[in-house]
Amino acid sequence: MGTGNSGFSEAGLRRMRQVLARHVGSGKIPGLVALVSRGGQTHVEAIGTMRHDGGAPMRRDTIFRMASTTKPVAVAAAMVLLDECRLRLDDPVDQWLPELADRRVLKRPDGPLDDTVPARRPITVRDLLTSTFGLGIDMTAKRYPILTALFEQGVYGQEDGWLLPGLEPDEWMRRLGTLPLMYQPGERWQYNISNDVLGVLVARVSGQPFETFLRERIFDPLGMKDTGFHVPADKIDRLPPLYAPDPQTGEFIVEDEAEGGHHSRPPAFPSGGGGLDSTVDDYHAYFRMLLNGGMHGTQRILSRPSVELMTTNRLTPEQLAAREAQARNAVHLAYGLSQQGGWGFGMTVRTYRGDFAPVGQFGWDGGSGTTTYADPEHQLVGILLTQTGTSTPDSARAIHDFWTTLYQAMDD
Repeated sequence: MGTGNSGFSEAGLRRMRQVLARHVGSGKIPGLVALVSRGGQTHVEAIGTMRHDGGAPMRRDTIFRMASTTKPVAVAAAMVLLDECRLRLDDPVDQWLPELADRRVLKRPDGPLDDTVPARRPITVRDLLTSTFGLGIDMTAKRYPILTALFEQGVYGQEDGWLLPGLEPDEWMRRLGTLPLMYQPGERWQYNISNDVLGVLVARVSGQPFETFLRERIFDPLGMKDTGFHVPADKIDRLPPLYAPDPQTGEFIVEDEAEGGHHSRPPAFPSGGGGLDSTVDDYHAYFRMLLNGGMHGTQRILSRPSVELMTTNRLTPEQLAAREAQARNAVHLAYGLSQQGGWGFGMTVRTYRGDFAPVGQFGWDGGSGTTTYADPEHQLVGILLTQTGTSTPDSARAIHDFWTTLYQAMDD
């Protein structure tokens, strides 16, 4: 029984639903929404409830905190500016981000903050796009003085433990500029902070707030009507709480409530690294556009070369080796997620086959229990959204099983 060589088998989709329903039925994930598409076929599953104690059911239009799956979408704003020659890949960023001029670099990543040497060259736009500008988050190195300083300065996280910046962009940049880099510009892939810097860069180059630029150039043209950096009051009933289960007891601890929570109001800092809220259909429109080489219907959103730059590996062999070593050293922290090899602009790109997905698949995962990837070889998009954070392995296991059953469900 099947649906032809451009879609999914009915038996495979039944298996996917059964596996996802089992995760919800375990009581460890209150609910989820999944979307899979291939060719002209799109299939959506909404299972469970929005709260762990019941209440409203998950729906196709439920809005989720996308966490780090923000990165592959937010980076498109910078690509628009590249297409329009308002940015160039190897331009130093000093003229727009003077806070990052004349950098000092730690002699050793784990060394004291005052033991530095001058940067060998300025930070470039390319360094930010590839997450190689010299500073980022490494959860296997939490005791390093520079990591402690990132948290203390509010560059990563807020005083209440929320991991998104809580400062206005100019003050955030000022504080970032007081810190040395961990590595020389362009030397090593480092996670997350580059994506937040890119948002500030887009705002300063365009002369518009980051979200306004994204809305005018990406969200509105794609019909992404439920995507933004907060959920307005007339939609807040569609946002579940974000849970961070207790690792010892499994108790559902609310990390962020819907009404009155961090995402119920416009943020001081619109985080290109992790701040977007969205739905499966909005993200499907975006990733389908990438698969179509930048086209949405008859409208061009990004140039084909821009999409190719974003969605193919941009790291050197040495950078790839260091990134993969970091991922494998953190496999126990990420529960096996995010081991794909390469990195493009704002997203990972698979450079080797380590599981069911083929080389060339691109996208990313989020710490709130989200995953979104596209597969050019099979013209496939898969999206799974939960609001059960990765303080326990439960949502990560659901993500693994989602991708396993999705690839098993292909009909050809």
